[in-house]
Amino acid sequence: MALTDIQCRNAKAQPKAYRLPDGGGLFLWVTPSGGKIWRMRYRFPKGGKETTIAIGEYKSFSLAEAREKRAEIKRMIAENINPMTSKREELENVKEELANTFKDVAMLWYEHNKDNWVERTQGYVLRRLEQKIFPHIGNIPMKQIKRKDILNALRKIEDEGKSNLTHKIYSYCNGICKYACYEEIIEVNPASELSSSLKKYKTTHHAALEAHEIPAFINTLERNNARLYETTRNAIKLLMLTFVRTSELINARWDEIDFENAQWTIPDDRMKMDKSYIIPLSRQSIELFKYFYELHGNREFVFPNRNDPRRTMSNSTILRGLYQLGYKGKLTGHGFRGTAMSVIMEKLGYRYEVADLQLAHAPKDKMQAAYARAIFLDERTKMMQDWADWLDKAGLKGC
Repeated sequence: MALTDIQCRNAKAQPKAYRLPDGGGLFLWVTPSGGKIWRMRYRFPKGGKETTIAIGEYKSFSLAEAREKRAEIKRMIAENINPMTSKREELENVKEELANTFKDVAMLWYEHNKDNWVERTQGYVLRRLEQKIFPHIGNIPMKQIKRKDILNALRKIEDEGKSNLTHKIYSYCNGICKYACYEEIIEVNPASELSSSLKKYKTTHHAALEAHEIPAFINTLERNNARLYETTRNAIKLLMLTFVRTSELINARWDEIDFENAQWTIPDDRMKMDKSYIIPLSRQSIELFKYFYELHGNREFVFPNRNDPRRTMSNSTILRGLYQLGYKGKLTGHGFRGTAMSVIMEKLGYRYEVADLQLAHAPKDKMQAAYARAIFLDERTKMMQDWADWLDKAGLKGC
């Protein structure tokens, strides 16, 4: 006789395992520990050796669902398909699906792309994923990731008041999902067009000085009532003269400085645009580099850390120095770049292209990238000297 759901539900454990048959080979296997498992006997091919296949636990498969599975197995046999082999393939597919979690795919995406990034960007991307994304969706199988899963994780970052960071991390998630599509792990990108669901953010600019404010700043720097260390004070001067990024300055090495040709070549692994770059050095810049060479010429770094010369000066040293000078919220080390750009174009009359190349911004296309290292080098060399002379007239002194 066929089983009823009440019989299945009320089946009690006994000292020995037993089965409750439902007909057509299907039965409920009740174990001594109280487990209830649907199983089915069948012969494949017809008339062949009898085999028993497990369908699933009673708590996962109702009686009606177990009967549907029985009908499916019979159809497979009729079509000369071995249910056991099919089940193994199904299990393998499930294992593969569960193995490809969002974190697994994200790490594949990271390894695929990291050689295109400078070292500090590699670390930044990985840290942000580990801190902000993996704790929320890292363990979800990629094929099960839904739009709302990614959006909920991003909104947790929004709730911290970090809309700029939210959009940055969204770009990583979108890239990971695109990669999963390219690799045929998933068919549809769940992160596509998700940015429209995020809060808008405003582009913020680094605090910088206007041209007319520079003499007052230089006067404050030269008087040094804040009693900055000479190394810090002269590092600020060199940052003004070269207007490189703060990280590029403090990580400078002596093998990058060519005193004879008055050039500083920053290697590609330290450049944001991932290309080595030449900084023409003015007479004033050379003087400052010679000052630092007398202090630290026997070290690897131009700006070694005072406590551990094997490392560089702290990234916050210059910013703290500007705070001590009374310019908190008014100026950052990065702000010298904007100030220099403005003065060079408005006061010294140089073209935007020349000034922008000196800022070493990432080229917008491949053709521009091909010329980026040396284009307008003669003109940039003259421009850097004119900029240094303009700072001299504004009151900037040597060492």
